[in-house]
Amino acid sequence: MLRLGVNIDHVATLRQARGTAYPNVVEAAKIAEAAGANSITIHLREDRRHIQDADVYALRMALCKPMNLEMAIHSDIIDIACDVKPEEICLVPERREERTTEGGLDCVANFSALDEAISRLRKSFVFKLSLFIAPDIEQIKAAEQLGASCIELHTGTFCERYEHDPRTAREELERLAEAAEQAHRLRLQVNAGHGLNLSNVAAMRRIPHLDTLNIGHSIIARAVFVGLEQAVREMLEKMSESSSKVLKCESSKVTECESSKVTEFLHTQQ
Repeated sequence: MLRLGVNIDHVATLRQARGTAYPNVVEAAKIAEAAGANSITIHLREDRRHIQDADVYALRMALCKPMNLEMAIHSDIIDIACDVKPEEICLVPERREERTTEGGLDCVANFSALDEAISRLRKSFVFKLSLFIAPDIEQIKAAEQLGASCIELHTGTFCERYEHDPRTAREELERLAEAAEQAHRLRLQVNAGHGLNLSNVAAMRRIPHLDTLNIGHSIIARAVFVGLEQAVREMLEKMSESSSKVLKCESSKVTECESSKVTEFLHTQQ
């Protein structure tokens, strides 16, 4: 069974839009936990556009499930991480001008800076280290050399192609699968996330060795119409369905698919 990490950043986005005290991120996290989320993900950005420092501390005290703190290697955020001591840290790239995280972390080009930041964090507490990377073999090797216990594969390119160009989505899905195999050989836990929703999440079952999917925006968007508890449950149900009904695969051939889009890109040229 795939595990679900619910990212509640956009609950804070809605709050920050008016500068109010609501919606409360702790309340959102507790609802997600009660609905079956296996962990809660938050991204403390340098520009503090959604999650605030106080949210990190409040959630650390309130959560029953593990906290996955996404962060770039900014000195002040490292200080907060060392103080809060989350169960998991996922290092991510970050640019002020981006709407959301664009692309994976370049562990090869930024190896020294990452190594220094990780060493500083490790001196303060023990945690599961994840690196948010593109499905690239060299990046995976660098992640292992940096001492990561986990990688999170960036699924954004796949999700974009799935929506707009299903025929090329197959190629990206194969890249994700190959990357997961490589990570598994290096004894890295394999997570994935970015852009996943109820329409495309079923395809993730074709990626071997997946442990956790971290999903935020689509769940919070769905919650506008059905409520957060139902939105989390729907995602969990879709993830469960896809393992038993949607993508029964033998080698690279699919014998059963749920959606016409999945059918289209998985049955393109062999």
